[in-house]
Amino acid sequence: MDDSRPIFVQIAELIENDIIDGTVPEETQVPSTNQFAAFYSINPATAAKGVNLLVEQGILYKKRGIGMFVAAGARSELTNKRRQQFYEQYVVAMIREAAKLGITTEQLSEMITKGDENR
Repeated sequence: MDDSRPIFVQIAELIENDIIDGTVPEETQVPSTNQFAAFYSINPATAAKGVNLLVEQGILYKKRGIGMFVAAGARSELTNKRRQQFYEQYVVAMIREAAKLGITTEQLSEMITKGDENR
């Protein structure tokens, strides 16, 4: 856990990451709020707040008496959301900084290509 962000947000992101990477496929059950609370030594209400955040977004749904499950289409929805966030947080910032430094679009493209080759 990271102290800079609310724990419930981090719980939601952990679940999102597991859905995106396929660890928790669509239509499968996610751990209960009590399991999250015990594993991360947090209050169950905090874990529930993170899970409910994803319920509100339609990523998870509740099967009464059974638990929370990943909704159909959740992986695609999360991937699209994260791509948009990536664009806004990194790409736009990179383009602005490149413009300040007088880096052309072509030079920026070359830098990206070079960085990709070094992976």
